[in-house]
Amino acid sequence: MGRVLARGDALCLVLFALIGQAMHGTLNGFAAAWRGFLENSLPILVVWFMIAPFLRTYTRPTWRNLLLTWALAVSAGVMFRFLALGRDFNLGFFIFWGVTLGSTLALLLAWRGLARLVAGRRSAVSGKF
Repeated sequence: MGRVLARGDALCLVLFALIGQAMHGTLNGFAAAWRGFLENSLPILVVWFMIAPFLRTYTRPTWRNLLLTWALAVSAGVMFRFLALGRDFNLGFFIFWGVTLGSTLALLLAWRGLARLVAGRRSAVSGKF
């Protein structure tokens, strides 16, 4: 189940960037999508999968572990993003950070809730709990 959760989490973080590009009108073809991934999702994904083993995000998938991974990885990833792009840590940083935290949390909770629901139904069908 850990690999499925990891893939779904990664997809949510990539989807965040694609939705943001679409909302800002900058999703104009593959090159734009790729750039959006590199600038917005990749910094978060790198931090996410660097800390996930230490927080046992996938070997012990709890809501607590997910939320801790989310808070640390998204925050650090946004900081790395601003550093890599040479942007100032001004009001724009805090707005982007807040939007990123809220958006990624919504996507991750929806995905993890769906995964838990499906896993629960499979357990009920197979007789395992």
